[in-house]
Amino acid sequence: MTAMPRRAHLAIIAVCSLLGACAVLPTTAKVDVLEPTQARPAVAVVPEVGNGSLFQNASYRPLYETYRARMVGDIVNVTIVEKIAAKQASTSSVEKKGATSASVSAVPFLRADQLAKLSAAGTSANTFDGKGSTESSHNFVGTITATVIEVLPNGHLIISGEKQIGVNRNVELLRFSGQVDPTTIQPGNTVSSTLMANVRIEQRGRGAQADAQGIGWLAHFFLSILPI
Repeated sequence: MTAMPRRAHLAIIAVCSLLGACAVLPTTAKVDVLEPTQARPAVAVVPEVGNGSLFQNASYRPLYETYRARMVGDIVNVTIVEKIAAKQASTSSVEKKGATSASVSAVPFLRADQLAKLSAAGTSANTFDGKGSTESSHNFVGTITATVIEVLPNGHLIISGEKQIGVNRNVELLRFSGQVDPTTIQPGNTVSSTLMANVRIEQRGRGAQADAQGIGWLAHFFLSILPI
């Protein structure tokens, strides 16, 4: 009768341990790239009028305008050039010293050799030195073709796109989104990421190669509960 409660207790501990392990499984950080990463231009439904004219409102686009992305579904070539460098250093130094002494020159009924034992002296010192340094550097260069997924009321374009390249069992994924002012778009519908707002860039790999670079769930569980 006493063995069953003990087994049940051990089973409860095992289940709790497994649940705790599942709670600390390694997770993949994800960048909030705007969805969807592609869009198709809306087709205006206009009744066909058999007037025999070459001009049709539904498909009109000025002939002599500079072709520049301005509608949902248009393509924008983004040159990604992101360089971030930060460095911080700090130094602190504190020093404090103190000294004190006391002696008795004369006491009734005591000889001079006995007075010498009544002196006292003390010293104290406190020194602190602290140094800290932090340095971070990131460099990301690449190109991606994105699609206009939304046109804001002020004319700015919300673009988003992704690129996937699969080789054998590995997949390289590049995702991008941001807000661009059409006036900064260069000929060829090219724009630099440094001229865009709310840029989101994600470059990640999937497959056996990416799995080999990650830590296992069991090791991650023990690292999460260790006090160091």
